[in-house]
Amino acid sequence: MNEQLERLVQKAERLMARIEAVLPQPLSAPDWDASVAFRFRKRASGHGSLEPVRQVAGIRLAELKEIDGQKERIVRNTLQFVQGQPANNVLLTGARGTGKSSLIKACLNEYSGRGLRLIEVDKADLVDLPDIVDVVADRPEKFIVFCDDLSFEEGEAGYKALKSMLDGSVAAASDNVLIYATSNRRHLLPEYMKENLSYTHTEDGEVHPGEVVEEKISLSERFGLWVSFYPFSQDEYLAIVRQWLSSFGIGAERIEAARPEALVWALERGSRSGRVAYQFARDFAGRQ
Repeated sequence: MNEQLERLVQKAERLMARIEAVLPQPLSAPDWDASVAFRFRKRASGHGSLEPVRQVAGIRLAELKEIDGQKERIVRNTLQFVQGQPANNVLLTGARGTGKSSLIKACLNEYSGRGLRLIEVDKADLVDLPDIVDVVADRPEKFIVFCDDLSFEEGEAGYKALKSMLDGSVAAASDNVLIYATSNRRHLLPEYMKENLSYTHTEDGEVHPGEVVEEKISLSERFGLWVSFYPFSQDEYLAIVRQWLSSFGIGAERIEAARPEALVWALERGSRSGRVAYQFARDFAGRQ
């Protein structure tokens, strides 16, 4: 009888161990000395973890050209944050390939020596933001939660989670965490022509958006700082090409000779963005 009871207990313990293995576990802290950047990853089991980024992008602020106004605002806000002064969550919006995410990475490289750290979180994992904030809340470093190319469709869970985290939760925001997000959409949600019909007009001419429009605006309004990026002119595009070619060691004479090729390269891609300029420079420098 005792042997049967012991076997039953052993089976129960093994069963409990298997159940615990598939249950969501509290988010644990990573090795904070392993990197200055971390990526939140969620496995199929539902377990989330903060993984150090072994090779951090080496972009520097001085390498980003033709976005001086945007750079000044982002750097100022980030420096305030690093210094322990009040700073805002940031939404960077506008044309693709104009340096939005590169600017955030460059700020990390500029201020990592002063305690700045970055945690990249995918849109699908924004529901875990409260757990991430809890893990870093007592750390001495300053953390930027980075959401790249952010946009939502109607009803996505991450939308409500981000909205609550930015401003609206009963819990106070941690002083050592800011959210920096990039997006091609100013209001982060798709906008439709029919929504314009929901605007109402008062007798004195004042315009009031409808509930659907209000809901879409309400998320982006919770970012304290909006920074807009615009398509580059031809001269701006060529200036960026020159900067990247120079960084690859191409001489001034060859840089000037590369001008027609750079214009054709942009024409073939239908874009004069900083990304296209960098891609051309890599191709040109690799052929020399």
